[in-house]
This record gives sequence, C-alpha cells and structure tokens, in this order.
Amino acid sequence: MTGFRNFILKGNLIEIATGLIMALSFAAVTTTFTEWLTGLLPDTTSDVFGTAPQSFGAFLNAVISFLILAAIVYFFVITPYTKAKERFFPDKPEGTPADIALLEEIRDLLKAQRPTA
Repeated sequence: MTGFRNFILKGNLIEIATGLIMALSFAAVTTTFTEWLTGLLPDTTSDVFGTAPQSFGAFLNAVISFLILAAIVYFFVITPYTKAKERFFPDKPEGTPADIALLEEIRDLLKAQRPTA
C-alpha cells in the first residue's frame, strides 16, 4: 500500500488527470462559443440570421458547467490531494540539515572575529 500511496502522491498523476478533465471541459466552452459566433453570421441560403439565441444558451450552459466542474475538482480532488501530500511528504525535513548548520556556524565565527568599531 505504501508503494501505491507514493505513486499517487509523489508523481504528477493527479495534476495530469486534473489538467485533462479541465481541458476537456474547457473544450466544450470553446466549441459552444465558436458555434454561437458562427450562428451570428448571416446564413447564405436565406436572409435570416442563424440560431444565435439557442447557441448562446448552450454557451452559457457550458460556462456554468465548467465553473461547477472546476469547483468540484478543486474542493474534492485538489484540496484533499494537497493536504495528503503535505502530510505524507513535507517540503522541509524536520530539524536543520548539517550543511546549513555548518554554514551558520561559519557565519557566527566570522561575525565574532570582526573587530567592533
């Protein structure tokens, strides 16, 4: 189970899956937007404009669906993933690493050797 947890949390699997979900949802927004724009152009076979009100409704529906999906992904996938990643793989190791402690010692010794004016 530890190997699976490391695979999920250390790799970029969640980021890639989230990006794919959001890209596919945004593709629907752009598709309906372009359909709405082309619906505004006059139809060459008749003098009546295209189906702009219906296309705008589809575009608005796609935007609202995108925002709902983005909120669901953020609150139910990204937030728990971030908390789990911070819990199991903290950014900073506990305690001071030996090299930083050594550099701090050297800095303190150099400060002590400096003559005071």
